[in-house]
Amino acid sequence: MKTPIRPIYIPNPLRRLLRLAVVACALMSFTAGIAPAQERAQLYDPGADAAAELDAVIARADAEGKHVLAQVGGNWCRWCVKLDRMMSEDPVIDSLLQVDYILLRINYSKENRNMDVLERLAWPQRFGFPVLVVLDGAGVRLHTQDSGLLESGDGHDPAAVSRFLRLWSPGAIATERDAN
Repeated sequence: MKTPIRPIYIPNPLRRLLRLAVVACALMSFTAGIAPAQERAQLYDPGADAAAELDAVIARADAEGKHVLAQVGGNWCRWCVKLDRMMSEDPVIDSLLQVDYILLRINYSKENRNMDVLERLAWPQRFGFPVLVVLDGAGVRLHTQDSGLLESGDGHDPAAVSRFLRLWSPGAIATERDAN
């Protein structure tokens, strides 16, 4: 005859502690996959002198016959990280950027809102984040793009971003100017 297995009695306070430990372990394993992505997302530098950087890229764009593409956002913004990743990983978009633009990431965060630079760019943060601002080589703002209009599903549409970059490239602006 087999001896019946009796359940182990665990007092209530100990049961609660065990449940809490199980929940804590589950949360730690879930967030372990998220933390490295957030640590890598250091695209924007809150300590940067955005005004000086903007002046430098405008001068460089003028010398190279390119436009400035100011990408305003922050490391806290998942859409900013997604857009930046897509722009650097998509070979067509990366090529358009290399040929026609000087990219500048301008931080907007609680540490540094860069209000002086945003004023120079005609307050682009009103469109949400990320927001793209195209400047010519003289620093004249040509266009402010609400990046939400470039989204598709859970990301940005590479075809829409490519079209935007083509339409605001120096060659497209010169062709339009020469036609009129």
